[in-house]
Amino acid sequence: MVFLKIWIDISNAPHVRFFKDVIKYLEDEGEDLIVTARQFGDIHKLMEVYDIDFISVGKHGVSLYDKLKESTSRTYDLVDIISNERVDAALSKHSIELPRVAFGLGIPSLYVLDNEHALAANKLTLPLCDRIITPNIIDMWKLMKFGADPNTIIPYNGTSELMHFKSFNYNDDVFKDLNLKLEHPKTILMRPEPSLASYLDADCTKSVLSPIVDDLKDHANILILPRFKEQADIFEGIDHVTILHPPVDTSSLIKKCDLVIGAGGTMNREAAILQTPVISCYPGETLSVDQYYINNGLMYRSNNVNQVITKALDFLQNPHEKIDIKTDDLFQIIIDNLYDLCKNGK
Repeated sequence: MVFLKIWIDISNAPHVRFFKDVIKYLEDEGEDLIVTARQFGDIHKLMEVYDIDFISVGKHGVSLYDKLKESTSRTYDLVDIISNERVDAALSKHSIELPRVAFGLGIPSLYVLDNEHALAANKLTLPLCDRIITPNIIDMWKLMKFGADPNTIIPYNGTSELMHFKSFNYNDDVFKDLNLKLEHPKTILMRPEPSLASYLDADCTKSVLSPIVDDLKDHANILILPRFKEQADIFEGIDHVTILHPPVDTSSLIKKCDLVIGAGGTMNREAAILQTPVISCYPGETLSVDQYYINNGLMYRSNNVNQVITKALDFLQNPHEKIDIKTDDLFQIIIDNLYDLCKNGK
């Protein structure tokens, strides 16, 4: 039997959970995997939590200068690693470097996309990908403007966060395991904005959540999962506010909490899938993948502080009923396309 060699690149913390079941499946099938991961946020900690062997390559840049320099350096290092391997196919989610290296080395690549507003990333990657898996709510014409070949686009019903729960085991004791001291009967989980991301113009020493926290801390326990130290410092020392230090079982936390308020994207969509009431106050333009859950009644969105507070208080007393939505099997779509790509090359 001939086993395949597959390269997977992980460039952001949520991608660890996205790919963990794909990695396990391929390993169980006997395939030879090369998993690379950059140093950014909690990526390395999560890789260890899920027992994934990986090669650390490169890091994240903050300024435009740093982003360009670090990405260029990372591409250079990845070329040295991958060029010495006989890779059959490459797989990534919003990695800047993998499609460029794979294209340059003649390796067919499968790309998972869920952010049509990541202008720089999409322009640099989509024209080079052999296949692009994307939610069908994202307008194909927008992707074509970035240079994506419409024949490479594979749409599905749902969002990428579906992958996070393929092997999810809920821990009802997650509050106790974290030794949380909760004085209010209701608990809200909050996630600040991705202020270091290239697609969002934001100050990493401030957060749109601050006035929301100030008002709601007297009505509920507030758990905050910051992305980096500067965000943690914003909320340090506030009564009834607990700063969580990753890695933590965010999926169980989301399910256990009474409400999620997020200024980002991934955790909000995870809450929608788990049917925990969720309010998005993401400061950028509404993503299509968020609109998918808004349309299905599983997410409320507002950038008005008073509206967010009013809706939060309402959700704490009147959570929405379970809403059934039909989604595709994204895991199987990825596996089927990966093997087909290895077989046919396009």
